[in-house]
Amino acid sequence: MSGFPYRRAHFIGIGGVGMSATAKLLRDSGVAVTGSDEDVYPPISYVLRDEKLDYRTPYAAANLPPDVDLVVIGKNAKLVPQSNPEVAAAFASGAKIMSFADVLSLLSQNLETVVVAGSFGKTTSVSLMAHCLSEAGLDPTFMIGAAPLSPPTAARIGKGRLFLVEGDEYPASNTDDRSKFLLYRPAHLLLTPLAHDHVNVFPTVESYLATFSKLLDLVDPDATILASTGGELSAQFLASVKRPLTTYGIGEGEWQVRDIVWGERTRFAITRGGKPVVEVETGQLGLHNIENMLGVGAFVLTRGLVSSQQFADAMASFKGIRRRLDRKSEKTSVALFEGFGSSYDKARSAIAAMKQHFPTRRLVVLFEPHTFSWRNRATLHWYDDVFEGVDKTFVWEPAAQGAGTHEQVGQAEIVARIAASGADVTALTGAGDALGEISAALKPDDAVLFLTSGNLGGLIEDLPLLCEKRFPL
Repeated sequence: MSGFPYRRAHFIGIGGVGMSATAKLLRDSGVAVTGSDEDVYPPISYVLRDEKLDYRTPYAAANLPPDVDLVVIGKNAKLVPQSNPEVAAAFASGAKIMSFADVLSLLSQNLETVVVAGSFGKTTSVSLMAHCLSEAGLDPTFMIGAAPLSPPTAARIGKGRLFLVEGDEYPASNTDDRSKFLLYRPAHLLLTPLAHDHVNVFPTVESYLATFSKLLDLVDPDATILASTGGELSAQFLASVKRPLTTYGIGEGEWQVRDIVWGERTRFAITRGGKPVVEVETGQLGLHNIENMLGVGAFVLTRGLVSSQQFADAMASFKGIRRRLDRKSEKTSVALFEGFGSSYDKARSAIAAMKQHFPTRRLVVLFEPHTFSWRNRATLHWYDDVFEGVDKTFVWEPAAQGAGTHEQVGQAEIVARIAASGADVTALTGAGDALGEISAALKPDDAVLFLTSGNLGGLIEDLPLLCEKRFPL
């Protein structure tokens, strides 16, 4: 990493999960790093604080250090020179302008890069792999687009030969429409389940799958490629692939799962070609997390990176990821968990996990249509059954950011669509007493699921505190 060609980097939009993780990688490789954002929310605000990464809010031209030679600009609708004075100053400064994907591409030189890509499960999968290989002493470099509990950091410069990176299909920047993962020099690939996502960028299934085909084309013929059979588009994609790869899935693929015993600590077996490979125990919730562990196990065991026992030990000790079904309080009888509800499949997986582990409790969902996909008219049909099995749903106001770039639907139409499915749904606004409305509807033995990629108006922090006072354990 000592050969990085820039000495001072400034990150505009450092509050993003990928931006903050990449900033840490650069800082730890010897580059002086500063940053800025409009505002920064938990958990990334905690990450920046704990890592002592310097940043300022809000955006302003004065945030740009005078001696900066690299400016990394996030993929955010507001980060364009026409409307953002700090971005305009960056382009006028003469400094090199990059996306964080460009930075990761430079950092991956001379390393053996393992890209974990797919529609859902990739964040947990790369975290599982980083934890597993770190516990086995392989000391990989890694970048995770989240705030993991295992490993205890989202990014680290390791001494090993492997670079583990979460590969996102979203465009690299506002000036580069290539998928981020196309910049990452993949030596090997773990492909998680596929389902149509980011419809504002990929309006058709064909356009969405095309970028994954480009990713496969970048991988050498002798590389290891593990691909899931589990997503709604996985079979269609795999049928189009003309090169050798290994498949995994809960009930279909060379690598499979058998004999699941659900509980506070769930147990299951992994098989290859029908033959037992390893017994696994985990405290993580949901079938989707078992599928993530299966994919990671198939990859690291196929590559011979760890022993079966080392893999099993790592899965047993994995603590999870913030915002990926992590428990928000241990001090209340209400079971409060946060899921990353950025797409239909992620929302359904989180709801299924809550129903699986808390089958006798009433399930209350607090939902925020934050991503473009949730507030796009083309995916309004998602609301017809996404909350199936939920006893009570509260819907926060849709994010307004980037609303003019696609056909945005409003809160009233979203709520009406959910209600038409027969669900019990209530709209929440920042102007009302949202916390009071939720509190009045809660019971002491409820299970609550926060579903958002945003901040839900602060309810993720406020509701657990209220429940601890009103329903103490």
